[in-house]
Amino acid sequence: MSTSDRRKFLKGGVAGAAVTAVTAAAVPQARGQEKLTKKVFGRNPNAKNTPLFSNTVGYGNLIFVSGVGAHVPGDIASHTKIVLEDLKKRLEAAGSSMEKCLKATVYLAKGEDYAEMNKVFQGAFGPEPPVRTTVAAAWIPGDSLVEIDVIAYI
Repeated sequence: MSTSDRRKFLKGGVAGAAVTAVTAAAVPQARGQEKLTKKVFGRNPNAKNTPLFSNTVGYGNLIFVSGVGAHVPGDIASHTKIVLEDLKKRLEAAGSSMEKCLKATVYLAKGEDYAEMNKVFQGAFGPEPPVRTTVAAAWIPGDSLVEIDVIAYI
């Protein structure tokens, strides 16, 4: 424990020291070890215009993957499988994996597809799945029946 951590412990008690320790461990920049930078994965170097968004972005040891949909004909099960396979590829390309996902947001074009989507989703992130929010959306771009975005760590 550093001198400043000891001072914070004495002034803020155990809770203050715990917050300091967790913050220092989670954010290396707080300790001055490295400068956090944004890294964009999968950028098309031949693009003529600035894209609307980036598909996968890293910041520190976190990876953010934008919403992935299945833009082909099919049912909710096939769309969910396609989306999960695409997420897996993007995460692995960024140095992460499905098992390292912390948060997933699922958007369904139809709320009645919830149970069938869950059948495919179950186990896709390993034995300890991420926290998840599921929303029945009125419209998903490209007429996909499902779109999923995730936050993971490296």
